[in-house]
Amino acid sequence: MPELPEVETTRRGIEPHLLDETVVRVIVRDHRLRWPVPKTLNKKLQGQKIEKINRRGKYILLQVEEGTTLIHLGMSGSLRIIDAHTPAEKHDHIDIVVSSGKCLRMRDPRRFGSVLWAGKEPLKHKLLQKLGPEPLSDEFTSDYIYTKSRQRNQAIKTFIMDSHLVVGVGNIYASEALFRCGIHPKRAAGKVSMHRYKNLVDSIREVLSEAIDNGGTTLRDFVSSEGTPGYFAQKLNVYGRKNEPCHSCNTAIRQITLGQRSTFYCPDCQH
Repeated sequence: MPELPEVETTRRGIEPHLLDETVVRVIVRDHRLRWPVPKTLNKKLQGQKIEKINRRGKYILLQVEEGTTLIHLGMSGSLRIIDAHTPAEKHDHIDIVVSSGKCLRMRDPRRFGSVLWAGKEPLKHKLLQKLGPEPLSDEFTSDYIYTKSRQRNQAIKTFIMDSHLVVGVGNIYASEALFRCGIHPKRAAGKVSMHRYKNLVDSIREVLSEAIDNGGTTLRDFVSSEGTPGYFAQKLNVYGRKNEPCHSCNTAIRQITLGQRSTFYCPDCQH
């Protein structure tokens, strides 16, 4: 599943091609995504100038004067900027054609993504209104997360992956951040000290910022808006490295399951 850096990489990739362009038409070839694509989407967007392209968590917000379209890539979705006359392939479900002759094309083989209309107050949409702070924002601090963690027996890894606590710390980056600050992924969130939470917040910021700078993580289903894979996978310390030697101490990396997700850690470096 594309995580926050992949979504931010995509947002940055499509923005120069769409900003201040007028939507000519919207072509929906298959309405059956995670939630049905609104039948009125073409009517809502046609003739509207794209004023802003933002991100909230893993959602891309395409803003025009009359409202905002929410785009989520789901498990296997991707967005490409292509020539509007490029023939559609099997899993190309939605085109947003703009006045330059370019097209924002959404491909989603598993159809777990979504394209929805959120009106003029998108942050009040039911999918966004309960999301926690952005991990790279000033709101996400050690004081905040430490306070939220008190009396919590939940494993620290699943705790920081809770989108109601903080958005966008997905499976890969949670494993990587915990490794960087030496915290075992199964440690109870309520038993992590303020000092260690400060280090964890710093690690989350660092690992996400580096991933964004490097174009996201190379996953089977992810390519950037220009069709090139991300490169952060080359720098992963623990994720996907079961039984390989730790870069710091040479101990074999272990794999366990937490919250139904594969979790990787070094038993020597993380406590």
